[in-house]
Amino acid sequence: MFGDLMGMMGKLQETQRKVAETKKRLDTVLIDEQSNDGLLKVTVTANREVKSITIDDTLLEDKDQLEDYLVLVINKAITRASEINQTELDAVAKADLPMIPGMENLFK
Repeated sequence: MFGDLMGMMGKLQETQRKVAETKKRLDTVLIDEQSNDGLLKVTVTANREVKSITIDDTLLEDKDQLEDYLVLVINKAITRASEINQTELDAVAKADLPMIPGMENLFK
């Protein structure tokens, strides 16, 4: 019984290490999004950190339009980043751990 428990704890620690490594790697995965007309471009990491925003000069003339563009494009980029992030972390967790009831949210 203790052998099983110790083995499970070792597996859990290994999985946590792999999750941490994956999160670090996701800092280097860049997601580019832009408005339909290409006037605003946003780059975020798969860990949902904004890296750059490029704004066409024509958007600087209309504050309300610029704000709308920013909200739409940033939200679109964050949604894509979240999907990639979740897929990668789920893959690490599922590959190394047996499904234990109540632990499905452990690595989120």
